[in-house]
Amino acid sequence: MLKKIVVLKLKETLNVLGFSSSSSWEVSIPVKPEHGDFASNVALVLAKAQKMNPREMAQKIVDGLGSSDVFESITIAGPGFINFKLTPKALIEALQVIAHEKKQYGICKDYQGKKVLVEFVSANPTGPLHIGHGRNAVVGDTLSRLMQAVGYEAKREYYINDGGIQMMTLGKSVYLRMQELQGEKIIFPENAYQGEYITDLAKDLLKNNFNPKAKEESDTICELGRIAGDRILEEIKDQMTQAGVLPFDTYFMESSLYQSGEVQKILEELKTKGFTYENEGALWLKSTQFGDDKDRVLIKSDGSNTYLTPDIAYHQNKYARGYDRMINIWGADHAGYAPRLKSALKVLGLDESKLSILLIQMVSLVRDGEQIAMSTRRAQYETLENVIGEVGRDVARYFFMMRSFNAQLDFDLELAKKQTSENPVYYIQYAHARISSIFAKAIEEGIFPQNPFLYQKEYVSFLQCPEELSLARTLLNYPATIKLAAEDLAPHRVAYYLLELARSFQSYYDRARNDSSYRILTGDKNLIAARLFFLSCLKQVLQNGLEILGIGAPERM
Repeated sequence: MLKKIVVLKLKETLNVLGFSSSSSWEVSIPVKPEHGDFASNVALVLAKAQKMNPREMAQKIVDGLGSSDVFESITIAGPGFINFKLTPKALIEALQVIAHEKKQYGICKDYQGKKVLVEFVSANPTGPLHIGHGRNAVVGDTLSRLMQAVGYEAKREYYINDGGIQMMTLGKSVYLRMQELQGEKIIFPENAYQGEYITDLAKDLLKNNFNPKAKEESDTICELGRIAGDRILEEIKDQMTQAGVLPFDTYFMESSLYQSGEVQKILEELKTKGFTYENEGALWLKSTQFGDDKDRVLIKSDGSNTYLTPDIAYHQNKYARGYDRMINIWGADHAGYAPRLKSALKVLGLDESKLSILLIQMVSLVRDGEQIAMSTRRAQYETLENVIGEVGRDVARYFFMMRSFNAQLDFDLELAKKQTSENPVYYIQYAHARISSIFAKAIEEGIFPQNPFLYQKEYVSFLQCPEELSLARTLLNYPATIKLAAEDLAPHRVAYYLLELARSFQSYYDRARNDSSYRILTGDKNLIAARLFFLSCLKQVLQNGLEILGIGAPERM
């Protein structure tokens, strides 16, 4: 709201001065609070077009803006930036937007009518999910929520690589355990899946009279891979529910690309366009012509496809579905794979700018100050299910989001279990619960207004202390935080924002211990009503932000 007012005032002034108001200048929130509430590069943009000194242009604009009950000060900084500091009256009055919009505060329609596909997790159903998958899931789920918050129709997709060797290896692993359970002496291969869950699957199948000798060994292994994969996928779905991940719209099977003939069509298209060649019995893609560091194999000399071939078909399928934007969330171990896929899209003439590939850095689980060694194939890891069971869903989700996905994450189990201010998610939720307890006490004392969200004009004169004005600025920055987090694909910013908001509230609340004028439920009844209105807005923003993160907002703790 306030940003719109600044933009409108600038446009009105530019029109009066005879300058174009349609240029690509911006109004943004300064990184440093001392620079004001908003800053604009309008003078720099217009000065270039008008061949003027930027600071002289800035002075013209400042003079044209004149005095206003919206701006406490308008200053020129650096080469010609214009900084705006809002009046306390403007800040407090603007809180009415929160009171009016409530759960919708921070939701915008900027990208209404556009569709985005977020593909995340996409772990092969060959075993339980570990904490690395958990981070991927929470980042993908939160990002999907953010994209919806700015107007996108967001679809969630889980890609299952069921055409690869992993599913055969899974079937082989179960098959060997079944033989072992039937008394045969088995040498278990190093590359087989060795977790206890494989033995449990083998036991259950034998209990239900599955006969591993009824068919040819290769057919049995193939069938076991499918059965085990289906069962593990159902368990993965349950684990996603436990993690608070909203349901996927699509589970897309790689095998469907072969059944539909899309893989073969891609190969034929690439051959027809002259973008392939044969060498040493293999079929190669001329990907170096499109920015890749070397050409890539599509079909190996033994006649089998590489991972790239069905992936090209899969992404062409995504483009054909008409999405305005596609986001792939992959593990950091796929860093080298991203450029070759982008090159393949260029070969097909697809707009690669529509596809964003986010690489999630690894998670290290720390217990008692020491990292836990992990190996997926050997099943030496803590499952996502166990971690959530130990620390709780809300804590796990926040910890996965408390660093940018570009940074490696140490998940400290001892810190996650602490119910103190050291634990950031506890701190944020406690701020929400504390406001609820203040409201409960006000109700008990008969001083809680019938509608705490009802704004009164006189509140401006009561909400004037520095901490209240600072908090008001933070609350009013929430919509911009949500929008930028979505546009920059940076969901961790919401977690940062909420922690900063909780800290600011705690600082404000603590002042009452030493200064009675800060006490919320004592003194003038109009002051009490104003502060309860103020806390209603704060509580609402905490709720809305926690909802984006998929975390609960408890009334009591």
